[in-house]
Amino acid sequence: MRKKILITGGAGFLGSHLAERLLNEGQEVIVLDNYFTGQKRNIIHLMDNPYFELIRHDITMPYFIEVDEIYNLACPASPIHYQYNAIKTVKTSVMGSINMLGLAKRIKAKILQASTSEVYGDPEIHPQTEDYWGHVNPIGERACYDEGKRAAETLFVNYHRQNNVNIKIMRIFNTYGPRMHPNDGRVVSNFIVQALKGENITIYGDGSQSRSFCFVDDLIEGMIRFMDSRDDFMGPVNIGNPREFTIRKLAELVIEYIGSDSKIIHKPLPTDDPKQRQPDISLAQKELGWEPKVKLEEGLKKTIDYFKTIDLDEIYRIVN
Repeated sequence: MRKKILITGGAGFLGSHLAERLLNEGQEVIVLDNYFTGQKRNIIHLMDNPYFELIRHDITMPYFIEVDEIYNLACPASPIHYQYNAIKTVKTSVMGSINMLGLAKRIKAKILQASTSEVYGDPEIHPQTEDYWGHVNPIGERACYDEGKRAAETLFVNYHRQNNVNIKIMRIFNTYGPRMHPNDGRVVSNFIVQALKGENITIYGDGSQSRSFCFVDDLIEGMIRFMDSRDDFMGPVNIGNPREFTIRKLAELVIEYIGSDSKIIHKPLPTDDPKQRQPDISLAQKELGWEPKVKLEEGLKKTIDYFKTIDLDEIYRIVN
């Protein structure tokens, strides 16, 4: 039977891929987005599908609809965007979650929260397991996002305990792929854009800090498997790629695949920037039978091909 599914932040990077995948599976999809970081160009190719609906809405305001499932993805997710209006970022995580959880409670819908590896902060254990409480600076520049997402997890758990709402909490680690925002300040998009424009590639710190990069198709597969999993498995669950790369290695791969003459330059490391970030995905493997399939080298080439199709100068004129 066709399910009716609501995606908040559905015109964003992850949301657009999720919407496309669900439509391909025969579901009906309603997308809410206020276009702070989401872009219509991400979902324009879905507009002719009779089972797709797009609504301009900010989830800090209540919204009423009858659906079977809710994917709560709305929130700016890169430092350059979530620090632009820190109060609004906190409101999106906290008030947005309250509004969506209230909706899920009223209509008895299952709801998934797109949480983040940032709840672990600058971790003191490596790799990070779901039972780790984190090492977060509550008054730092990143706290609007980190603590907002932590508060959202608290809200989700308590709506379940108090009101028996059917919840899922998914902690997303670094994800990349086509439709990333070119100006989001993340390393993959930064490096690709700089290399395509023939500019120097900027590394913050000495480049030895590591990240694990999950291709978007793998991430969406994990997200859907989690939503479809048994009701008593609520998470939190880590979804990401446990294969670690240094930032310098990533920069070198981007330069190689683009064939760029860009040089690598170094700048000071930002405040509270984590030195390591790697998921332990044992729980996802056990409960969901999930693990990433796409190697960084393959995913990078697909992402580069996407960036070659967009007018980077036009994007920069729009956002600056």
